[in-house]
Amino acid sequence: MYYDKNTTIFLNKQWLKAKDATTGLYQQSFHYGNGVFEGMRAYKTPNGAKVLKVREHFERLLYSAEKMYINLEYTVDELVSICYELLEKNNMQDAYIRPLVYTDENMGLQPESNANLFMCAWKWGQYYDKAARVMTSPFRRPDPKSCHVEAKVTGHYTNSLIAIKDAKQKGFDEALLLDNHGFVAEATGANFFFQKGDKLYTAPRGNILPGITRSVVMDLAKENGITVEEKHFTPDDVYNADGAFFTGTAVEVNAIESLDDNKFKKEWHETFGHQLHQQFHEYARSNG
Repeated sequence: MYYDKNTTIFLNKQWLKAKDATTGLYQQSFHYGNGVFEGMRAYKTPNGAKVLKVREHFERLLYSAEKMYINLEYTVDELVSICYELLEKNNMQDAYIRPLVYTDENMGLQPESNANLFMCAWKWGQYYDKAARVMTSPFRRPDPKSCHVEAKVTGHYTNSLIAIKDAKQKGFDEALLLDNHGFVAEATGANFFFQKGDKLYTAPRGNILPGITRSVVMDLAKENGITVEEKHFTPDDVYNADGAFFTGTAVEVNAIESLDDNKFKKEWHETFGHQLHQQFHEYARSNG
């Protein structure tokens, strides 16, 4: 799914075939989750491939590395250049791109600052092919006093994995996690919005990874005169909403059918979410 014998990847300033790439097994990234990564999408446009908000993604990658005391010696411009060369070498325009920063071998718990950079791309279509059935997870988002929740750290995603596994075992498509105060935070890999009347609501920064797709959608909403309010809310506040949707690099803008089997009042095509879904794809594939 992710590579074949012809796939080219970038690893530590070298271009290699994916099948030939190797790395060590005694590093903190594997054993303790001390790595950082990004996920970004490239879209085919009339002027070739366009990686959505590419600079913002790499700025966040550098921010995440800094927060984890990892010294990534690349500039944003260098990372952008590698990203586009990766697409060119693999003859891709519509693609998902994954940069991963992992540490040198060190089995101690002291911070390991030396970084390795891996970057790959693969074709990845729609994350969901339908409106998602969502449940409130019994698992909570990490306390922001326990880690850097706004950094995209590999180890943080054990929380996401157990939450979505639990949801799928119970017959749902996705899990919605609360923060340590019982307010809605985000899904396992996406931000959450819901509509009531003429407003959209989403969780404020502090307990979420503030997604780049989230910011694009908020900008599109503003251009359309749609008010987006960042506030704390509970699942009970969502149950009688008009509609809801997820945003994220993987999910893009995806409809939600129900939360805890409470269906929303409006059909998807009648909601702000549907309007923003269409405009997001137009924006992603535009020349700008």
